[in-house]
Amino acid sequence: MESRAKALGHPIHQVLIVFPLGLLVTGVVFDVIRLFTGGAGFALAAAYVIAAGVVGGVIAGVFGLVDWLAVPAGTRARRIGAYHGIGNVVVLLLFAGSWLLRAGAVDWTPGAWALVLSFAGVVLGGVTGWLGGELVDRLGVGVHDGANLDAPSSLTHHRAA
Repeated sequence: MESRAKALGHPIHQVLIVFPLGLLVTGVVFDVIRLFTGGAGFALAAAYVIAAGVVGGVIAGVFGLVDWLAVPAGTRARRIGAYHGIGNVVVLLLFAGSWLLRAGAVDWTPGAWALVLSFAGVVLGGVTGWLGGELVDRLGVGVHDGANLDAPSSLTHHRAA
């Protein structure tokens, strides 16, 4: 099935997700650099990119929801899409929590809980990103109307029909 939300012929959700994904991962990279170097500027940079990533994730999620609502009920694609979407809401909540904990700190320096939340967000984001890839690459959601919305998991090594 093709995406229901397109701009210039391309699915909007698939175009937008690269921004929050990259920003949130960059926030964690800045945190790791700060842990090793002690550079206070990295804490502030991490806070900025995490905030932008959360906002971008909400925007991308709106378009993902539009596409998911068009997926027929009872299909594997609908189920995987639900896991993908709910998982990404949790990712955004983890990063938003991390940002809120930083906001109350001196110079935006994250404490242990802020780091735990953002690191957990990156791990869960990897899982939900894989699920998104399964939707697009294996099941063809958002790509073409001839998609096989019940193709087996790519982990089974069974061919998609």
